[in-house]
Amino acid sequence: MTSTATDEAATRRALLEQGRAAGQFSGAAWSFGDADGPRDRGWTGTRAHGGAPLDGTDLWDLASVTKPIVGLVVLALVERGVLGLDDTVGRHLARYRDSPHADRTLAQLLDHTSGLPGGVPLYRDHPTRESLLDAIGTLPRNSAPGTHVAYSSQGFILLGLVAEQATGQGLDQLTAELVSAPLGLSDLCFRPGPAARKRAVATEDCPWRGHTVVGQVHDENAVVLGEVAGHAGLFATLADLERLAAALLAGGPPLLKPDTLALMTAPRTDRLNLRRALAWQGRDPVGSPVGDMFGPASYGHTGFTGTSLWLDPEAGRYAILLTNRVHPDREERGFAALRRAVHGISADPRPVP
Repeated sequence: MTSTATDEAATRRALLEQGRAAGQFSGAAWSFGDADGPRDRGWTGTRAHGGAPLDGTDLWDLASVTKPIVGLVVLALVERGVLGLDDTVGRHLARYRDSPHADRTLAQLLDHTSGLPGGVPLYRDHPTRESLLDAIGTLPRNSAPGTHVAYSSQGFILLGLVAEQATGQGLDQLTAELVSAPLGLSDLCFRPGPAARKRAVATEDCPWRGHTVVGQVHDENAVVLGEVAGHAGLFATLADLERLAAALLAGGPPLLKPDTLALMTAPRTDRLNLRRALAWQGRDPVGSPVGDMFGPASYGHTGFTGTSLWLDPEAGRYAILLTNRVHPDREERGFAALRRAVHGISADPRPVP
């Protein structure tokens, strides 16, 4: 590592240690690198306030970073001819054939132009899986399809159900088969087992559950759905996301063919209010969660728990930031600004000869 890169790494670590000292999270892990691997990686803090120190094997609740990974599953099924991007919800899910969402396509769900509303706390009035799924079918449409980007977890719940119905396999099995196995991601999973939960980073002291959540998905709708859902529920280590980032920067294989990954990550909504690809966020000209140091072709995703994965294929680099910014509660304590600052330290983490 050059002296410049060393200075940038030290600055990044210092910012995150300051964030921890300010109570924004109990711990953070990060990796900034390229297709050859990390150039700056590390961790600081503890798995919970007053808990065990992070050691690099820590298991993080990815929250909505689940969405693009489920998107990879869906696009892998499209490659195999099991699904089509123009397939409708009603074609695959009998439960919704008489709902307002029946004619929504998988592409519209993936790029958030389906008109389905966003983070509706359905769990409050629908404490069972069947009741919650029925409630999705009655949600009003916010806009005509293809006319407005409205971030919708409910749309990704439907995508997960479509993938399961089309294959006869659970979404957890599909993720293991189509994402984890090809890349050797030993910890990426829904519903971590007892041994893995011992390495989990705490999230919220949840009023609904009455205790601090550790090793169970933070998202309450996902809990009601059985902790396996298209919008949230995946856990992973820093090393898992590094391998995923390297594969994406290398063009897609063994997850997707290069043409499929190019289709998945190309901006689709530039004429609308926000830039979105298929399951990925694009870099919005104003208000990007990772600031403006990534190129216009960059893409990624953030998660409510304080996680993010961002990739810049033109510059050949990635950024991973994992925190538990909802610990002990979900109050915003300056994390959004810190995330932008951490991502903006360097436009290129690769050492210069």
